[in-house]
Amino acid sequence: MALAETPDIDLSEGYTPSEAEAYMCAQHLEFFRRKLLTWKQDIVDESRETIAYLQKESGTHPDVTDRASSEADRTLELRARDRQRKLVAKIDAALARIEDGSYGYCEATGEPIRLARLQARPIATLAIEAQERHEQKERIGN
Repeated sequence: MALAETPDIDLSEGYTPSEAEAYMCAQHLEFFRRKLLTWKQDIVDESRETIAYLQKESGTHPDVTDRASSEADRTLELRARDRQRKLVAKIDAALARIEDGSYGYCEATGEPIRLARLQARPIATLAIEAQERHEQKERIGN
């Protein structure tokens, strides 16, 4: 997957979204779009490497201990890949929000999510306060 750039939006090397700019201006959206696409590509590349490794390692092991160890490693890798598959789905959802104009706004309150939070977790859908309330409800409910 090529990292296509939006031709009319020029981001300088080392650009970081700023509070001084209009919230979710074209530069902000392009910055996060590129960040998400790069993250997704890294995950896809890592998955390909894992698949190649697992296919290479799928040989039989004469020793029972080696076979058990290999199976445990394989299980851990597959669990990690499943988590990454779910992460790719969240990245795709964030990219869709960029396209529909809802990216960067809290799903619970509609308020802007802080830029620092989005830089740390670009797939965030809730402002930190709403996330804390959500987690509190989960703790009480369980």
